Amino acid sequence: MTDTTRTLEVTSDAADGTASDPTPPPSRQRASLGKDAWLELRQRPTVWAALITLLLMTAMALAPDALTALLTEAGDRCDLAHSKRGPSAGHPFGFDLQGCDYLAQVIRGTRPSLLAGLAVTAASLLIAVVLGLLSGFHGGWLDALVSRVTDIFFGLPFVLGATVILVAFPDHGLGAMILVLTVLGWTTMTRIMRSQVIALADADYVRAARMLGARPARLMLRHILPNAITPVIVVAMLNVGAVISGEATLDFLGVGLQYPQVSWGLQLNAAQAFVLDHPHLLLFPALFLSATVLSFILLGDALRDAFDPRLK
Repeated sequence: MTDTTRTLEVTSDAADGTASDPTPPPSRQRASLGKDAWLELRQRPTVWAALITLLLMTAMALAPDALTALLTEAGDRCDLAHSKRGPSAGHPFGFDLQGCDYLAQVIRGTRPSLLAGLAVTAASLLIAVVLGLLSGFHGGWLDALVSRVTDIFFGLPFVLGATVILVAFPDHGLGAMILVLTVLGWTTMTRIMRSQVIALADADYVRAARMLGARPARLMLRHILPNAITPVIVVAMLNVGAVISGEATLDFLGVGLQYPQVSWGLQLNAAQAFVLDHPHLLLFPALFLSATVLSFILLGDALRDAFDPRLK
């Protein structure tokens, strides 16, 4: 077969509309992007370091008593005679103000911070997906209402707003803190979700599905949501670290959790008066807090770089 004949056949196929479309469907594009992102992520040492750190923190939050018994000597016993003593054999973090093993107390302080960060982010992500999907797809008065409410909450400082609310309602615990931080922390993800939905609502494959009779619920859940959710998940990963920092800040300021509860923020609050003479009281909870927040930030940055085609 000559080149001229082959060219004529290809041209004839294109004219008849039978030529194959080189562009893969959105589902195949997502699978390819996810595979490429995973291949890139697993080659980064910082990703593995962050994952190992977060797995360790998760183990500390889920089984603090087991780790305390494994890593300390008589971790549940407190003796005021040992108050503020520095690190020693069998007590690598020393003792706190009440003479309790400080490693055991730092391990127990992991749960409130990690639980607050994950719960607030999960609740904020759910709100962002629902509001962003509905307002971006339907538009009109619903979009205007969500946008104006989002603008109002954007004007409220995160930590300052939480401080004012928690001071007004002094009888609160971890559940109240999670609720307050969720109320103040859903706006950024909602804005991003809304913009993604607006950009995808007029895509060719969405128009084709609409012409074939797909209902709005199917269009949103089957065709738009899977393609719009990735940037929001990246922001959610970064948001976990911000929420953990916010929770520790509120505890440090005395408007969050209260004694006898244990958290890194409360430990930092108790250590501020003794930091010069007993620096270990400040060092260890600050180290654990910084490592946790930094791990979530590193994972969020890595996910953003892996899923953003403009950075390839």
